[in-house]
Amino acid sequence: MADDKLPADIKKLSFEDALSELEDIVRELETGRGALDEAINAYARGAHLKSHCEAKLKDAQSKIDKIVIGKGGAIATEPADDE
Repeated sequence: MADDKLPADIKKLSFEDALSELEDIVRELETGRGALDEAINAYARGAHLKSHCEAKLKDAQSKIDKIVIGKGGAIATEPADDE
């Protein structure tokens, strides 16, 4: 799901806030209570929140560097391994 398709209010959320809301939605859906239309809307919002969280994690991962000591003791950084 492309970032440009996310609702504006979700784009503004921090990772922690988005994850918390997603957890709330999952708990509510797991109860099986509520109207079908509400459940469908909650599921759709949850999908957007999941996408937002994944994008935030990917962005954070791309910023992580590891420090390495090169030849002659020179200190440098390089991208972390994608393990």
